[in-house]
Amino acid sequence: MKICFFNTAKVWGGGEKWHLDVASACCRLGHDVTVVSYKNGELIRRSKQIGLKTKEFKLSNLSFLNPYKWNRIYSFFKKEQFDVVIFNFSKDLKNAAFQAKKAGIKRIVYRRGSAIPIKNSWLNRFIFGKCLTDVIANSEATKQTILQNNPDLFPEEKIKVIYNGIDLSGFHLAEKTIGKIPVIGNLGRCVYQKGQDILLEIAAILKKRRVDFKLIIGGDGVLSEQLKQRTESLGLSDRVEFSGFVDDPARFMQSIDIFALTSRWEGFGYVIAEAMACELPVVAFDVSSNPELVVNKVTGYLVPFEDKEAFADALEDLIRNAGKRASFGKAGLKTAQDRFDFDKNLQTTIQFLENSSYVCV
Repeated sequence: MKICFFNTAKVWGGGEKWHLDVASACCRLGHDVTVVSYKNGELIRRSKQIGLKTKEFKLSNLSFLNPYKWNRIYSFFKKEQFDVVIFNFSKDLKNAAFQAKKAGIKRIVYRRGSAIPIKNSWLNRFIFGKCLTDVIANSEATKQTILQNNPDLFPEEKIKVIYNGIDLSGFHLAEKTIGKIPVIGNLGRCVYQKGQDILLEIAAILKKRRVDFKLIIGGDGVLSEQLKQRTESLGLSDRVEFSGFVDDPARFMQSIDIFALTSRWEGFGYVIAEAMACELPVVAFDVSSNPELVVNKVTGYLVPFEDKEAFADALEDLIRNAGKRASFGKAGLKTAQDRFDFDKNLQTTIQFLENSSYVCV
């Protein structure tokens, strides 16, 4: 197949990781792959680094109204004649889905990775009704939000749920030092969605309870400085460490004992799957797709949304109980192996893309 992965997001996140991982795997399997991304962005840099073919576009939310950019995208699709184009970003749908349709591309796929309801706008109705042939959702929670505001937006039978996969060979349990203070870890962009502000308040509760712990927050973003200031105002400078951008999630996971995710929503929590692959117990809010990854009281704890005291209870229980951490961790690894193995999920994705019966006539 000749496949175009079209994602012009400026920042690096789960969607960009999925595009890079799947694009590179498809290339290794012999498919003709091109990655379209934002000029000088992280996805284009990493794609070039591993030798993938690339094309750069600098797009804004209103680029579809710019005749020059409209024609440039159309000419690119017309020249390349891809068998499949896969979009990952709502902005890219607006800017390029119709051009792909007009250029004669048969499979136009939207890979939806955010569990936020899609607006029932005239533009979305046009794109989903006239341009897209298929949708990949990264969780059941994400699938539900696609049709939440308009059940007729897109045929439900053409929405395929395929969980994100991770390369389990790169993750393993690191040896833990007996008797050391347990380390709680959080990994994600420092943005409102990820809820690190909530996690700091939970840490303050633990400190007030005189619980021994250390918290490491990995990642950077627009709220990094604000979170550091909040750490100081809460008197947590002796307990909280900010490690900045994390290029190696496996090594980060191996340095902690408990993984805590306080996201306000998640399409699919890559970091939860990665934590479980390192045999870590997970504490997360019972929102979005989290219940599809975490089995409550088996692989970790699911806590009612924004219940900080309950979240602190769960963390305190795991901090004080090494046996439970180990038990939850082993169950989490089994879940990761059964449901989130990259090779298994890649095979499902390839079969989906190769199956011509999905094509809209």
